[in-house]
Amino acid sequence: MSYIDFIEQTHRSTPRNYLERVCVHDKVKCATIAKQFGKDYWDGDRTVGYGGYSYDGRWRPVADRIAQHYGLKPGQRVLDVGCGKAFLLYELTQAVPGLEVAGIDISVYGLENAKEEVRPFLKLSDASCLPYDDEAFDLVISLNTLHNLKIFDLFKALREMERVGRSNKYLVVESYRSMQEKVNLLYWQLTCESFYAPDEWQWIFEQARYSGDHGFIYFE
Repeated sequence: MSYIDFIEQTHRSTPRNYLERVCVHDKVKCATIAKQFGKDYWDGDRTVGYGGYSYDGRWRPVADRIAQHYGLKPGQRVLDVGCGKAFLLYELTQAVPGLEVAGIDISVYGLENAKEEVRPFLKLSDASCLPYDDEAFDLVISLNTLHNLKIFDLFKALREMERVGRSNKYLVVESYRSMQEKVNLLYWQLTCESFYAPDEWQWIFEQARYSGDHGFIYFE
């Protein structure tokens, strides 16, 4: 298991006003709307989610780094757990022509508005019970999804990633290294259920017998 950063540069490109989120807006109301993972979350106001999440190519560099690191080849299979609109999956097919992709998400709206080219390969499903056979994929990824699960479903999801993956796995979750980052995370997040420092995440990975790689995003 290794720590690998594929997305920090993309994460840092988004400006965030932490105090405004809790001092100006009704954080409880915003979080309640966000947790529905509907149109408001994806393409509504920034206070309740992405503030409009359309394809702009930002995930191509991430896809290139993932493909290079794991040596992805045509004919191999990749699963994205919590794929949303599947922009990353699409970019992976561009980075590695002939790559077979699949994705799951709990958001009906996200899947219905996913990148058209990969939409046929997506399923409505929960991360804690993946609708695939054992060892069905050469690479299983999950970016910015598993921290949205409560601890009991988080353990299930990690074990499911292990079950359906033949070899490589990679996930990214939110974390914090200082009190300031913890406060920023608490201020900013709308859907997160699992708030853990890196050493706590490491303990969870070990307890769940997750053998893959991981990365963290921090709110500095």
